[in-house]
Amino acid sequence: MRLSTIFVLLFLSSLINAQEIDIQGHRGARGLLPENTIPAFIRAIDEGVITLELDVVITKDKQVLVSHEPYMSSLICSKPDGSPVKSVESKGLNIYEMTYEEVKSYDCGSRGNPRFGQQQKMVVSKPLLKDVIGAVEKYLDDNDLPELGYNIEIKSSEKGDNVYHPGVDEFSQIVHDLLKDKLSPDRFTIQSFDFRVLKHWHEAYPDITLVALIENTRGVESNLNDLGFIPEIYSPNYRLLNKRMVELCHSKNMKVIPWTVNELGAMERLVKMGVDGIITDYPDRAKVLRQ
Repeated sequence: MRLSTIFVLLFLSSLINAQEIDIQGHRGARGLLPENTIPAFIRAIDEGVITLELDVVITKDKQVLVSHEPYMSSLICSKPDGSPVKSVESKGLNIYEMTYEEVKSYDCGSRGNPRFGQQQKMVVSKPLLKDVIGAVEKYLDDNDLPELGYNIEIKSSEKGDNVYHPGVDEFSQIVHDLLKDKLSPDRFTIQSFDFRVLKHWHEAYPDITLVALIENTRGVESNLNDLGFIPEIYSPNYRLLNKRMVELCHSKNMKVIPWTVNELGAMERLVKMGVDGIITDYPDRAKVLRQ
């Protein structure tokens, strides 16, 4: 085979691999618009993401709310009277003790986020998951865009059970009941740091793709032993990854999708390691990986 032909084949192969990278918009596009809001998810779509990454909690009236914290964060939220939520009162503003009507009176966008200087400020409240899906699907349809995925994190912990959220079984049932009426199983994944959640879904809903979120340094084998089964996706903090770990995960038929990668140089290094996707606050930066 001629050398020029080899170069062409290698170039085409690199393009194919780049196109397969699953770019996930973290909390929509947190670096650009208020996190976990419908405008942020729409912006992520405009930036070419393949998957929308988001978090869910439960309200007092048992609705599935898109929010990273199960309370009103003092970093980004303002009370109905317009005053900022103070750090001393933040965790007392427990979403599990608030109806959705109460939740939507809090503005979690007009103050911006001091960690993200580019983020556009706007008056916006935490949305229901069903409204996010409705808005996203309508936007895709109206603009003749292809379907995308939803990577949904269930925010739970043992200490939070029946305090900030229902127990694992009830929490999972509420989320599953909503999703089964909105999306086919191939359109979403369930992720969690709480292995109790993943174990329950593995048993109760075996057709759902599961993602193990990892922030510890115990290693792949140790985490899988704790989990008790091999999930479809292994999702660690990107700083924990090396090529050997990626290869080990692939040998176990797990995809590797690290979080939260915001610098292009780090994105490119991870792609060279062989990761299957990245989760980022800046999908506008990551889209070059697919071009």
